[in-house]
Amino acid sequence: MAGPIYKLWMFRPKEAYYQLSKEERDSLANKIMEEIEKVGGKRVLTCTSTWSSERWLAFGIEEFPDIEAVQKFTGFLLERDHFRYIESVSMLGTEWTPS
Repeated sequence: MAGPIYKLWMFRPKEAYYQLSKEERDSLANKIMEEIEKVGGKRVLTCTSTWSSERWLAFGIEEFPDIEAVQKFTGFLLERDHFRYIESVSMLGTEWTPS
């Protein structure tokens, strides 16, 4: 699989997220961004969808250089119990140019 891997994600916070202070939430978000960059990825787009969706409060797209980078980043999320704080759904894909 050549070329970058794109990750579409949608999320909503769980009760454990709301138990964190604003500083802890901000720290968590900053650590996630640092980890994305460490594996060579970048955040392409982040959107709020609170005005259009009751289920998903935000969604975004991240770009990773390869599947190994995605796996390393996912490992970071698992090590930090990230999914204790949020419910999410994601999809991976590669760029497609219809012919």
